[in-house]
Amino acid sequence: MKAQNTFVRDLVVLAVLGAAALVIPAMASDFLISLALTCLMYVALSSSWGLFCGSTRYLSLATSAFFGLGAYTSALLLGQVPWLLAVGLGAMVAAVIALIMGAAVLHLRGTYFAVLTFGMTELIRHAVTYFEKQVTGTVGRVLITVPESTTVYYTVLGLAVLAVLMSILVRRSRFGLALVGIGADEQRAQTLGVNTRLVKIGGFALTAAIAGAVGAAMAVRWTYIDPVTVFNPFIGFQTVLIALIGGAATLWGPLMAAIVFSLLAETLRLQLPQIYMMMLGILLILSVLYLPNGLASLRWSMFTGWFDKGGKNRQGKEEQHG
Repeated sequence: MKAQNTFVRDLVVLAVLGAAALVIPAMASDFLISLALTCLMYVALSSSWGLFCGSTRYLSLATSAFFGLGAYTSALLLGQVPWLLAVGLGAMVAAVIALIMGAAVLHLRGTYFAVLTFGMTELIRHAVTYFEKQVTGTVGRVLITVPESTTVYYTVLGLAVLAVLMSILVRRSRFGLALVGIGADEQRAQTLGVNTRLVKIGGFALTAAIAGAVGAAMAVRWTYIDPVTVFNPFIGFQTVLIALIGGAATLWGPLMAAIVFSLLAETLRLQLPQIYMMMLGILLILSVLYLPNGLASLRWSMFTGWFDKGGKNRQGKEEQHG
């Protein structure tokens, strides 16, 4: 019964937040719409990243690769296929590459997995650059046929809602329990009959599909894209940073952190551009040292501490009266 109530509560919260974001284009300025779009982009990326990496404790640095693949797919197909089909094909291309990449590297863990995913991201970026130089004769693409800005906003909003909804549903499924089991003790999960290899590859591809769809939708935000722009490692690092600060293993942590972090990042870029990266590093260090479970744990620890303190005070008063 409690699990059912939690499920309904999560759906209601998601519906309220989605409805609030739905009215922003009609009420806000272009700057605020652009800021909201950035928030939604990182909500989708960090929520999908946390679904796989937060559960399995595999540190993937391949988000920018999937984002870039989706962006290039969209740039190639826009004007030839409908907008939503281009976004869907961006997700499919990213998922297929993730299946191949996952089959190659998901037998590794820890630092080895993180380094290899980053290395494969760079490999994909350089491969795209080489292909453009040798085959097309130019690096980068000018986007001529682009949808309206409101269409892009509502698409990214839909992807953000889909990413959170997917997290809600997967966490309640046997597949989600298998992902958590892998993160807790992979060998024990195998002995209990979980095909850990297939589960990991499936979860990795699911994360990649969302990142690819987001990249495909966000590609039109730039009038010109090139490998340096869309395969930017900073996109992947910022996604990891947001998820870790919010609490990668939690449902709402990445969403909260994406909103707070995007607002903070925009403020730092405008007010303190020279020390922007330094501030991000300090924020990550403080989060790891004092909030290892992310912002999502802060609320519970505060309430727990308050109740514990209240209980001790009551016990002390009873002893005095006794």
